[in-house]
Amino acid sequence: MKLLRVGPPGAERPAVLAGDGTPRDLSAITADIDGAFLSGGLDRARAALEAGALPPLDASARIGAPVARPGKVVCIGLNYRDHAEETGAAIPAEPVVFMKAPNTVVGPDDHVLVPPGSVKTDYEVELAVVMGGRARYLDSPEQARELIAGYAISNDVSEREYQLERGGTWDKGKSCETFNPLGPYLVTADEVPEPQDLALRLRVNGELRQDGSTRNMIFGVDHVIWYLSRFMVLEPGDVINTGTPAGVALGRPDEPYLRAGDVMEVEIAGLGRQRQAVRGHGAAT
Repeated sequence: MKLLRVGPPGAERPAVLAGDGTPRDLSAITADIDGAFLSGGLDRARAALEAGALPPLDASARIGAPVARPGKVVCIGLNYRDHAEETGAAIPAEPVVFMKAPNTVVGPDDHVLVPPGSVKTDYEVELAVVMGGRARYLDSPEQARELIAGYAISNDVSEREYQLERGGTWDKGKSCETFNPLGPYLVTADEVPEPQDLALRLRVNGELRQDGSTRNMIFGVDHVIWYLSRFMVLEPGDVINTGTPAGVALGRPDEPYLRAGDVMEVEIAGLGRQRQAVRGHGAAT
């Protein structure tokens, strides 16, 4: 299934995409696409869709992030060898973990706001994993797969000066408002049998900047979930950004950081597409 949330910010309705491309309202099944629904409501939604029991929603309406109010957004840095090399970093022996504030999550086509005074706002196409079960001290990576609700596109926007030059913590450069467009869909795990074989691409103003594959992750999805479960409890609805391939502005000699007026187009095979216009910090989101 492709789950989505349709409507204006703060008033999105939970939905599922029917085979004809029409979003169908899930409000009779769940109040929202959140941890409680992802841990126990997917089968009910699938049955209602197959029965033709869900009313249509406006296909032209805004699409919000496919997960409501994630408890946390956990990120893995330097998880593609080519990205580590382009930034001059050593290949990590263990996953590099940092956090993004949950309220960075916005819709897939919402504006991205450049922070005041920023000169190094950057882009990162990433495969996001959304948890459907609780992961706590897993014994092995093999236990992780059954706890995944689904996958989505994430744009892990970053301010590199804040991240790398302002006191030694990455979180400051990762948690500015609008810095995590997510969606358009949460594609359930049964429709993504091999998450380690997905093409990722990102364009800025039509120029292809990133062109990679999840085959090239240093630490795969299952390993990342197992690893994180040794340090924190992952709950249903939590989002994990699994890293980005080469091509970010930080790693390019011309350093083409984002400016107001730029347009990003982000895609992952089978998961849809995003499009964000970049605006100054005074613009409406």
